[in-house]
Amino acid sequence: MYSSFPSISTMLHSMAPRLDFSEWWGREERRGTPLVVTMENTNYSVLEIQCPSAEDFHNAGKAKGKNAKQFTWVLLLRAHRAVGWVAWLLGAIKKRMAFWQRIISVENDKPEKGRLLFKFIRAFLVISFVALVLEIMAHRNGWHFQKPNLHLPETMEVKGWLHSVYLSWLSFRAHYIAYPIQVLSRFCVVLFVVQSFDRLALCLGCLWIKLKKIKPEIDCDSFKCADVEGLDCEYPMVLVQIPMCNEREVYEQSISAVCEIDWPKDRLLIQVLDDSDDEDIKLLIKAEVSKWSQQGVNIVYRHRLVRTGYKAGNLKSAMSCDYIKDYEFVALFDADFQPNPNFLKQTIPHFKGKPELGLVQARWAFVNKDENLLTRLQNINLCFHFEVEQQVNGVFLNFFGFNGTAGVWRIKALEESGGWLERTTVEDMDIAVRAHLNGWKFMFLNDVKVLCELPESYEAYRKQQHRWHSGPMHLFRLCLPAIITSKISIWKKANLIFLFFLLRKLILPFYSFTLFCIILPLTMFVPEAELPVWVICYIPVFTSFLNLLPALRSFPFIVPYLLFENTMSVTKFNAMVSGLFKLGSSYEWIVTKKAGRSSESDSSTVIENDMSKLKVEQEVAHPVKKANKIYKKELALAFLLLTAAARSLLSAHGIHFYYLLFQGVSFLLVGLDLIGEQVS
Repeated sequence: MYSSFPSISTMLHSMAPRLDFSEWWGREERRGTPLVVTMENTNYSVLEIQCPSAEDFHNAGKAKGKNAKQFTWVLLLRAHRAVGWVAWLLGAIKKRMAFWQRIISVENDKPEKGRLLFKFIRAFLVISFVALVLEIMAHRNGWHFQKPNLHLPETMEVKGWLHSVYLSWLSFRAHYIAYPIQVLSRFCVVLFVVQSFDRLALCLGCLWIKLKKIKPEIDCDSFKCADVEGLDCEYPMVLVQIPMCNEREVYEQSISAVCEIDWPKDRLLIQVLDDSDDEDIKLLIKAEVSKWSQQGVNIVYRHRLVRTGYKAGNLKSAMSCDYIKDYEFVALFDADFQPNPNFLKQTIPHFKGKPELGLVQARWAFVNKDENLLTRLQNINLCFHFEVEQQVNGVFLNFFGFNGTAGVWRIKALEESGGWLERTTVEDMDIAVRAHLNGWKFMFLNDVKVLCELPESYEAYRKQQHRWHSGPMHLFRLCLPAIITSKISIWKKANLIFLFFLLRKLILPFYSFTLFCIILPLTMFVPEAELPVWVICYIPVFTSFLNLLPALRSFPFIVPYLLFENTMSVTKFNAMVSGLFKLGSSYEWIVTKKAGRSSESDSSTVIENDMSKLKVEQEVAHPVKKANKIYKKELALAFLLLTAAARSLLSAHGIHFYYLLFQGVSFLLVGLDLIGEQVS
């Protein structure tokens, strides 16, 4: 089979172009009939001179040298442009890397954070590039095979040492690499299918709720829903807490929105829990609280001397006040949330007649969901989370993860469940799990919406997602013994362990990163373990379509959404591992940067326009420089996927090539911080 293959030297000799530059440069003396090259209408013409004289030969040499010089200048000009473009590209990358190093030193990031994963990806990239070079060489020499498990030639049939190396690689990958990859890929595919069925079941549950028009109702007989003069005693005592930390952009609008809540003033207390370490911001927040206090609002300002435990420590300190015993419910709003004036009247009545109800959670709405591509993609995810996950779990299980804000707790439920604990960065999920284990029920109100902001920069979104995916795994380690030994039913235990934690918090980021960022590019170099098309195309598109159902207006973004979710898998996987194994970054809380955007109401549009004009004027006087960051893991994966796409192109894999190409470009854009707003 291999005996008819030409040797490498013969092939290279036959393929090599025969170029002789002596006529252009005029540096060699030719014997025989000389040729004179002249320029006529920008085309080369060749004239044969039969009997050249010395003068003619001298003139011909001048013309030949002149035309050679013109051609040389054209080549030099093009080479200069190419070198300039390459130099610009290298300089831009060097500046990006220098800026990224300065950002790292300013933010005091831990040097070991994410280093192990980056080293693994970088080593994988180097090996893939070497394999790609070997495959290109084999393809050019006719050694490339489309089908695995072909007959390997005998020793006498080997064509040189390169051929021997390539055949050794084929034998090694067939006997030692292919089988482990096949086992791992099948395992990940099974997890992928199971998670897809879970997503489908949630969507069917949401459809059932809409068809049956299942909706929590308020019993107006047991609670005075209308404002009736003289019946203030029917309103329970409510505490409203606004935890914040250096929230310069949003503190004013948040405090203003909470102070305008329609509730009897003598039965409402607002706590502004400020953990700021910036003295200027502290003075601004104090002034805002004082302004509303002078207007008759029952509002107090609290600042901790010892700032431990992040948000959980802040809430725990506030709940230790003596006057808390006079209040029955507590409503929580993060600094960028703006509840409507009827929020308490839409939520508190659901507690009447339901002594087992411990939490009422409202839905989030976003003032900046159409700001850029990043906010649009976040809106898709969160719409599915609230309308499908939270609503279905609330209706059928009376349990879901507390979102940390825009919710009302029965204070008795908090106290009996152990209160706020500082052991994780997801104190909201922690208290929800402990309350569920103590028998308390939850209710989700899909019709009650509270305005808030989405992170507009990838840097802020990345840090938020790291906390949201490392915290649950850290919590799972801590509360697993309590779940197993609790007195709840086996079905509720199974739901907590396998669905709530493992399937949706651990398995999802694990298979997303492993299957689409590691196994898929690896199968391009090990075709014996190639993934079928339905795994990389049909099921991902189907699950992405399910995610888009609650936000059908975002359907044109289905392809960017699919690519971006796979791109975020590296951050989520890294966070999941750090939380599961209690690494350094598992207990890290970085406040999500806000832009301070107001609501979407018509009355605020004029104010927002005026503020934007003022901001433009200030930026003209004092311009703020914005620059992109560099994310090494995303860039390394981008080059890895593009390398695998080049290998797929050699084998004409079709859909595999296009997927790897677009996914590699997606990683490249994210790695260069070209999605969302740039950081300043």
